Amino acid sequence: MDTSNVNELEQLGSFEISDQMLKLAQKNQRKNIFLNAGRGNPNWINKKARLAFNRLVEFGVQESERTLSQADLVGCPEKEGILKRFKHFLTAETETDHFLLEILDYTDGLKIDNEDLVKELIDGVLGNNYPVPSRVLKNSELILNQYLESTLYNGTKLADQTQIFPTEGGTAAIVYIFQSLKANKLIQPGDRIAINTPIFTPYLQIPELADYELVEVDLHSTEENHWDLLPEEIDRLNDAKVKALFIVNPSNPGSKALNSNALAAIREVVQKNPDLMIITDDVYGTFVEDFQTIYAVAPYNTLLVYSFSKLFGATGWRLGLIAAHKDNVFDRLIRQLPEKERAQLIKRYDLVVLEPEKLPFIERMVADSRSIGLYHTAGLSTPQQIMEVLFALTHLLAGDSDPYIETSRAIIAERYKELFAALQLPTDDGKENSKYYTLVNIYQLAEERYGKEFRHYLATHFEYMDFLKTLAEKEGVVLIDAVGFGAIAGELRVSEANLPAEDYRLIGHEILKVLKEYHDEFLAK
Repeated sequence: MDTSNVNELEQLGSFEISDQMLKLAQKNQRKNIFLNAGRGNPNWINKKARLAFNRLVEFGVQESERTLSQADLVGCPEKEGILKRFKHFLTAETETDHFLLEILDYTDGLKIDNEDLVKELIDGVLGNNYPVPSRVLKNSELILNQYLESTLYNGTKLADQTQIFPTEGGTAAIVYIFQSLKANKLIQPGDRIAINTPIFTPYLQIPELADYELVEVDLHSTEENHWDLLPEEIDRLNDAKVKALFIVNPSNPGSKALNSNALAAIREVVQKNPDLMIITDDVYGTFVEDFQTIYAVAPYNTLLVYSFSKLFGATGWRLGLIAAHKDNVFDRLIRQLPEKERAQLIKRYDLVVLEPEKLPFIERMVADSRSIGLYHTAGLSTPQQIMEVLFALTHLLAGDSDPYIETSRAIIAERYKELFAALQLPTDDGKENSKYYTLVNIYQLAEERYGKEFRHYLATHFEYMDFLKTLAEKEGVVLIDAVGFGAIAGELRVSEANLPAEDYRLIGHEILKVLKEYHDEFLAK
């Protein structure tokens, strides 16, 4: 088994290694079907919101022709009478038009001016103006808040107290948060930050960059504890020297949501350490029944990151957001900075606002995202904002028993079941398991099938990357090295997002086939 260039591969990040595995797998030695279970991109999309978006574009162009029409050059929609014309344009005979009419009934119940809403939707899909306000469109924020409360808060009422900053996906949200925490002196080189590992790789990579030079405190979840974050790990956050906690919930790659004990422990921590800043990335929250975000139990201390990409099959749209409570620790800590640092921040933002000392942290992120000087043209593009709103409305109109969400969960669960059946491993059917990803410990699997002596042989004679490379090169199966996520050597991440259920049974068989080949070599020696 060729181990050449394995050491070189280990120097790369997890996703960069995966790109190398793709090249090997597509030309695999056994001419097997190519199976890429590396990336977390789902292989389904939400059609209802997309069809509604197209219908809004169609009406918007028609409206634009009312004011000016010269070949392909048309004018812009006018607000007066647009609601009446929109209703006349729609027919309840099609599913898409019925959905758009239902939206008007729903938003009327939120006491939204529907004339104003339709104008916002139409201008938004046409993209004919800068986002106004820069942070988020007015009615869009109201609807997005209802969505977050319905899907992530589990009964806690926070919609009226939450501000939202839509971003170019969850990745942009992460970047903006780190940039503004540093720019506003909330994190500085040498500060200690806690990270629940294993975790999505940027949360490990960004703090180590020369831009930040933060010291990581590892709150480790383990396979033995089913990837739960235990209260004794959370207790380490009581140390006032720990400035912040970064967490993905449900975890990536462990796929476990925080249980009630962990949430209760975090609630107690912020009472003892009220200056603790928490950033929670909850993109997988909708795959867990009765999910509750940290933001629901510690809203004063928490920034919530969410992305529509996974649930709605919209990774290419780049749709994410940051949510913050109107009263939060970030604003308070800025107010408590030493006078010299406050003066520096006043100078930083006085180009764009008259009273920079009163500029909330969430608005500072908006300004920082466009190097401050372009604050007046900041914000997520309006078509992207409207797409977020339409995705949100597909759920809000469906109610708590949303068949789309239930179907997506069932798809993931079936794939998870097939993989574990092939590997002959027991499943984790706890309600906190999103099942979006699975971590397979090759060394543990080796011991369970062939004994401790073989496990020792495998671990000592081969680099952990060798199994991953052999799986791709010989069998055509691509998985992700989980060491880059902070997992231990030998753990590989399988995404249950992007292949038919029967392919996951095949992946399990291919893993065991490669393991058997290693074992045959062990016996021969």
